[in-house]
Amino acid sequence: MKAVRLEAVGSISLREIAKPVPGPDDLLVRIEACGVCGTDRHLFRGEFPCRPPVTPGHEFSGIVEEVGTAVSGFAVGDRVTGDPNIACGRCGQCHAGRVNLCSNLTAIGIHRDGGFADYVVMPRKQAFVLPADLKPTHGAFCEPLGCCLHGVDLAEVRPGSSVVVLGGGVIGLLTVQLARLAGATTIILSTRQASRRALARELGATASVDPTATDVIDAVTSPAGLMPGGADVVFECAGVRETVEQSMRLARAGGTVVIVGVTPQGMKAEFEPFDLLFRELKVVGSFLNPYTHRRAAELIASGVIEIDRLISRQVTLEEAPRVIANPPAPGEVKVLVVPAMG
Repeated sequence: MKAVRLEAVGSISLREIAKPVPGPDDLLVRIEACGVCGTDRHLFRGEFPCRPPVTPGHEFSGIVEEVGTAVSGFAVGDRVTGDPNIACGRCGQCHAGRVNLCSNLTAIGIHRDGGFADYVVMPRKQAFVLPADLKPTHGAFCEPLGCCLHGVDLAEVRPGSSVVVLGGGVIGLLTVQLARLAGATTIILSTRQASRRALARELGATASVDPTATDVIDAVTSPAGLMPGGADVVFECAGVRETVEQSMRLARAGGTVVIVGVTPQGMKAEFEPFDLLFRELKVVGSFLNPYTHRRAAELIASGVIEIDRLISRQVTLEEAPRVIANPPAPGEVKVLVVPAMG
């Protein structure tokens, strides 16, 4: 079968490799779609730890082609989405219910072969059935939506809340939709690309800000700003120093900042501890998708989350290495790798 292989940091190419064989508790899944994530680009550049050589791709869905001998509850032909994050179930964090912080966490597409391939093998406990009539491309959004759900859970967005989202990529645009569903009445998105700002307003943002044209802090928090005094909740979804530093200054006194974006490992950002203390800000990290993948699948199956307008383009496995090795195109939201196109 064909698979995109990350051979080492900075080295990625399409290879012909053996089709994987499922173990007793596994499913063999024929990939229908796998999303290119910012994390995949971090892996390529050595900014996120992984174990090459490996097939990346952790946002995937497909059709069950073979079930292991000990598997029940799944049948050949089922459409499934895969939660890539495999917790051990034995460590202290797992016993405390914090499976995303598992000491022995193994991730499909990072530590073991993932979805940029014709087929992937995954443990049955990581699989969730999707409706047979769901668009094949939509299942690939369950993993990023699950990560956003965890962030919104941590933020405790309530009806009537005010929210700022920094970053107009897929995580930011999914978070805008979840904030709207949670009842936030004011939702501001800050991003450089005009196309993303326009899309955010269509998806539920009440306003948007261009950080290249105005001072974001002033535009939002000043007495004449969009949200005088700051927001109840700020979601940092861009993963860059500038927005991490902005996030704490955009929250109101007593507000919450949730860091959802993945920054390059080793990157530093500045903040003023006195400010956190004096305004009693709550700053939390949101890592992965603990117990949210099923909810994400249900939301996508229900149709309440707009997916199609988040898909910028679909590419073949042959094109995938070039996409991963290069920065996203201006205004691009999500690129899907679709093996059947090749």
